[in-house]
Amino acid sequence: MADKSEKTKARLPRGFADRSAEDIRAVEKMMATIRSVYELYGFEPADQPLIEYTDALGKFLPDQDRPNEGVFSFQDDDDQWLSLRYDLTAPTARFVAENYERLPKPYRSYRSGWVFRNEKPGPGRFRQFMQFDADTIGTPGVAADAEMAMMMADVMEALGIKRGDYVIRVNNRKVLDGVLEAIGLGGDDNAGRRLTVLRAIDKLDKLGPEGVRLLLGPGRWDGGKEGEGDFAKGGGLNDLQAEAVLLATARNEQAGQESSVSANAVFQEGVGELSTIESLVRAAGYAEDRIAMDRSVVRGLEYYTGPVFEAELLAEIPNEDGQIVRFGSVGGGGRYDGLVSRFRGEPVPATGFSIGVSRLMTALKNLGKLDSADVIAPVVVLVMDRDTTSLGRYQKMVSELRGAGIRSEMYLGGAGMKAQLKYADRRGCPVAIIQGGDERAKGELQIKDLIEGARMSAEITDNAEWRAARPAQVTVAESELVAEVKKILAAQAEERARGK
Repeated sequence: MADKSEKTKARLPRGFADRSAEDIRAVEKMMATIRSVYELYGFEPADQPLIEYTDALGKFLPDQDRPNEGVFSFQDDDDQWLSLRYDLTAPTARFVAENYERLPKPYRSYRSGWVFRNEKPGPGRFRQFMQFDADTIGTPGVAADAEMAMMMADVMEALGIKRGDYVIRVNNRKVLDGVLEAIGLGGDDNAGRRLTVLRAIDKLDKLGPEGVRLLLGPGRWDGGKEGEGDFAKGGGLNDLQAEAVLLATARNEQAGQESSVSANAVFQEGVGELSTIESLVRAAGYAEDRIAMDRSVVRGLEYYTGPVFEAELLAEIPNEDGQIVRFGSVGGGGRYDGLVSRFRGEPVPATGFSIGVSRLMTALKNLGKLDSADVIAPVVVLVMDRDTTSLGRYQKMVSELRGAGIRSEMYLGGAGMKAQLKYADRRGCPVAIIQGGDERAKGELQIKDLIEGARMSAEITDNAEWRAARPAQVTVAESELVAEVKKILAAQAEERARGK
């Protein structure tokens, strides 16, 4: 026997999560719904590997300015650097560039899969998570962006999120770029300050205009007062610059007051594209309660070059600790005209949307919109005798049940009857099949309704009521196995439907 000190400690790496059967089924159910909407819009499935050459990912890393930061990387046997993908967009851009001549243009595709971030993990911040993307590559006009926003609204409603509990917010990075250029933050020398200003704008919902004003200017203490919490360094804008940014990025009710930046050509181009998108979605019947133009939407990645959009849940939802919270963004995207162009040296327009699968699944489960309750645990055939002949007979029962489309298994452990029933209870099995020597001699078997049996033992105390209840165990001929199990499962389903 190995010394206890030699045992490897079983431990999960930080920032990663094990998944239960319930979570896996819930994700598959949700993704099937999303996939059906994507297919309805004419998008086709595609997939790329989890690993790409690091230089193919380029500098477009999550809130980082240089390659190898924020990604898991390693060298292969010919010293080439490889990285686990940090999103699904960069591999899509590489694939399109590599196969550009044979693909239809526009190229409309969707994909789902795991992505990896080599970042410090925290509450709700994982280093491995799943995304579900749709992309249109090869369409220069903003009609493709308008379609993305409409498709995301349709996804939300297909998942059972009613109008008023979500909104798709749309902005244009040209609006933001024009504002920054107009207040003197254009050019490569100001790249760092531009990122600080954009991050500040992104906190408007959380901090409000006055909190953001501090982040645009001298900086802000996390606690709101000097000395409270950590100090966040500001963008160093003066009062006039900060006011121009706040006015230009205000929600629709204040839009139009940004006179100090309105002459900027990039800003005007962005405003014009936003107006076109709004006209298109309204003409298609999507009102402002579903798709709203919102100049405060930033989106984090630097590769966005035009319209950007964000799917936000507005409903107050209990989190896993029972606290009522507002989940906020569950997906986003935008136009990334420069990403495919990196590989081809010519303009290739592209736009796409990414859903954060794990985050959206958590919100839907807490809203009661998603579960795996319709998945029934298997019927279990108990093993009373372990000789080869008996085992073959039990396996034949299982085969008959499976042949009738009934999920079932033969108990394969080494325990006795009591432990086998405990196993079935722990699995949530609806029915147990029992055949010992006495039943076998008569060509019979016992079928135990485990759901009804548990209910009776918990609720029924009166003998008359016990006799009137549905029998928790019946003895039938071997030939009646499938029919009787179907009958019991149907009765259980009827009771579930009645909420029992």
